[in-house]
Amino acid sequence: MELAGFDWDSGNREKCREHGMALAEIESVFRGPVVILPDKENPRNERRFRAIGTTSEGRKAFVVFTWRSRENGRLVRPISARYMHAKEIRTYEKNYPDVP
Repeated sequence: MELAGFDWDSGNREKCREHGMALAEIESVFRGPVVILPDKENPRNERRFRAIGTTSEGRKAFVVFTWRSRENGRLVRPISARYMHAKEIRTYEKNYPDVP
């Protein structure tokens, strides 16, 4: 995935921190193998996605985000992030056995 960086501002920083994830951990999800799925629960017209992957600390995480296009390329704009629960991890590992 070609990624030029992340689009952070005070709004999405605080929203993402609500679940105890540091910004660096959220960004690290996108540096390793990641599963990206459309977010079907989005009530807005903005196209959102779900990223499921592993943080640099080795914890499974779930990030809702959208793409932003800028002159320097495509940016990830995280909207919400949290660690996955044990049941979600089991489902993820069952559905994506080849993704660490």
